[in-house]
Amino acid sequence: MSETTFSRLELDDRGIAWLTLERPEVHNAFDDSLIAELNAHLERLHHAAHHGEVRAVVLGSEGKSFSAGADLGWMKRMVEYDFDGNLADSRKLAALMHGLDTLPCPTLCRVQGAAFGGAVGLAACCDIVVASEKAKFCLSEVKIGLSPAVISPYVQRALGERQMRRYALTAEVMDATTALALGLVHRLAPHDELDAAVEAMLDILLAGSPQAQRATKALLAEVAREPDSKATREHTCRVISELRVSAEGQEGLASFFEKRRPAWTNDSDNRVADNNAAEPRS
Repeated sequence: MSETTFSRLELDDRGIAWLTLERPEVHNAFDDSLIAELNAHLERLHHAAHHGEVRAVVLGSEGKSFSAGADLGWMKRMVEYDFDGNLADSRKLAALMHGLDTLPCPTLCRVQGAAFGGAVGLAACCDIVVASEKAKFCLSEVKIGLSPAVISPYVQRALGERQMRRYALTAEVMDATTALALGLVHRLAPHDELDAAVEAMLDILLAGSPQAQRATKALLAEVAREPDSKATREHTCRVISELRVSAEGQEGLASFFEKRRPAWTNDSDNRVADNNAAEPRS
């Protein structure tokens, strides 16, 4: 789709967008330039995903580390900023986290190594995290007199309040197994099988209805804000009703009863013999 200095955005023929950090020489640490690039990429992805041009987004990076967090040179510059300068800078990082978190389509984070500081926020903003067994995570900010402030809503949502308090206050390193147990990571893979694990998860995502996935992601965000209210209950009823009468909803139900793959899998002629498939009930 486009190519820039510190990151790369590509779209394959399946509609998978690959957003890749490309600063391996500094462990993919991010600074104001990379943040600006990623925000520009995300703006394009929001538009493309909303119009059904992108099925899913994979966030990854080149090199040994996923991301070391904030770039040292950027941090040195921030020391010289006044409050207003730091506030403006922080708002750009907040826009990055919000933009990634609210992408309409499914998002997958590929973590091959260390993810420190703000990089934990990037992972937490993605719907699914697939990590190497060599991956490590750390909310390291308090060790240098700072706080994981901007990323805290997303990481706390992933870890839960009690575990967030521990790891944000201690800056302990979480190994991959711990991150899996705490819910920050969804699937672990041997290091040399990480790409295969990512592809396996993408195959699962591509089996779902693109429209239904977008609607479900938006619905879950609403439910999280107000889990049990009359407005939420009415909204959930309207969402399922709209999907049932939509073209994709009708195709999905028809393909289920006709024991074939739905049209969005690009394999609608392949009959499915599995009579034990779960019946949709919502």
